[in-house]
Amino acid sequence: MNQIKILLWDLDGTINDFLAMENYAIKKGFDRMNLGKCTDEMASRYSQINVSYWEKLEKCEMKKDQILVDRFKDFFAEYGLPEQNAVVFNRNYQLDLGDKLVFIDGALEVLQKIKESKKIRQFVVTNGLVANQKRKLEGQELKPIFEYAFISDEVGFEKPNIEFFNAVFQKIGDIPKNQVIIVGDSLTSDIKGGNNAGIKTCWFNSHKKKNNKGVQVDYEISELRQLPKILCI
Repeated sequence: MNQIKILLWDLDGTINDFLAMENYAIKKGFDRMNLGKCTDEMASRYSQINVSYWEKLEKCEMKKDQILVDRFKDFFAEYGLPEQNAVVFNRNYQLDLGDKLVFIDGALEVLQKIKESKKIRQFVVTNGLVANQKRKLEGQELKPIFEYAFISDEVGFEKPNIEFFNAVFQKIGDIPKNQVIIVGDSLTSDIKGGNNAGIKTCWFNSHKKKNNKGVQVDYEISELRQLPKILCI
C-alpha cells in the first residue's frame, strides 16, 4: 500500500485495556458509595449496558450527557440499587477511569517503534471524556508519542461522524486520504468512522469477532505487534 504518513489511534480498547479500567472504576465506585459488593458478574453486566448506550451515541440517538447517567440508572435498576445515585456515581467513575493506564499487550512497544521510525505522525482519536482521557495521555509513557489528541468532548462530535474527522484533517493539514489509517477495536465507531472519512482502516480484533456491521475493513489484526508489518516499518 502507499506509505502511511498519518496514524489515528483509538485509545480505549486499542491502546488502553478499557475493560480492566472499567472493572476497577466501577468497583471503586461501589466501595466509595457503600453500595455493597460489586461482583465480576455485575461488572460484566454493566459493561454490556455501557456498550449498548455508546452505540446509541454513535447513531446519534442520544446525547452524551444523557447516556452517561442513564446507563447507570439502568444498571442500578437491575440490581435494586437507588437510581438517584447515578449522577454522583458517574462523576466519580469518570475520574477513576483516569487513575492509571493499563496497556494492551504490545501497545507501548508498537507505539515507540513507530515513533522511532520517524516515518509516521501519530494522533489519538477518542470518544472518551476529557475528564479521564487527558489524564491518561499526560503520563510519561504516552506524552512523547502523540502530536495531538482529538477528544470528542472538545471536537463537538463523536466518531463515526464525518464532522469529527473533518476537524481532525483541519488540524493536521492537507494530507492525501490514502496516506492516513485509523486503528481501533470498534467497528461502529473507528472502522465506520474511517469509512466515512475515506481513509484506510485497521481493525484491532483481539477477540476474533465477526464483522457483522457492514463496514469495510482494509486490514485486520489480532495483536498490535502485527501492525508494524502493515505499515512497512
